[in-house]
Amino acid sequence: MVYHWVNSKGASLGVGTYSDIWRNRYLDLGYVRVDPVVLGCSQQMHPADWKTLDWSSKAARAFLQDALEHGVGNQGLSVPIRGPLGQYGLFTVNHRCSDDEWADFIETHRADLIVLSHILNTKVIALEGEAKTQSRTALSPRETESLTLLAIGYSRAQVAQTMQISEHTLRAYIESARLKLGASNTIHAIASALTQGIILI
Repeated sequence: MVYHWVNSKGASLGVGTYSDIWRNRYLDLGYVRVDPVVLGCSQQMHPADWKTLDWSSKAARAFLQDALEHGVGNQGLSVPIRGPLGQYGLFTVNHRCSDDEWADFIETHRADLIVLSHILNTKVIALEGEAKTQSRTALSPRETESLTLLAIGYSRAQVAQTMQISEHTLRAYIESARLKLGASNTIHAIASALTQGIILI
């Protein structure tokens, strides 16, 4: 796994379990400019399975071959995270296994990995002193219920049915909660609410 962070001033840090040889090679060869994981995740808000990213260029294929030869797994999931002041984090887990094994792993652990990525991000923001200074408004009971049901895996339709409200009303609750939490999207809002103990699952 690897976690990379860029703060609001452009300074960066990275921690992970890749070998020193691969880490140094990645930096020395400037792979950040061709890495489909970095390029793809910088343009989206949701976690990305590596199979959904664009590996079609000659440079990307050469990079992948070099990564595999240096012990990087053939499967991966990367979670892009945006901080409240424009910070950017990328949390990645990968492994060398079959497509079926990877699909089973992701199905079982996807939600936990997303929460873990946001916990890491929250801790780094706090360590750097870059947390938002404005106070956050407490969530209403209906906003809390909405996020809780989504966190345990209900679809939006199931949440609306359980709460006996329309999906339009549900969207309003989710958007209100997202804004109160300073989250960039619904997944970020759920992760923030979990890490702050606002919702429990």
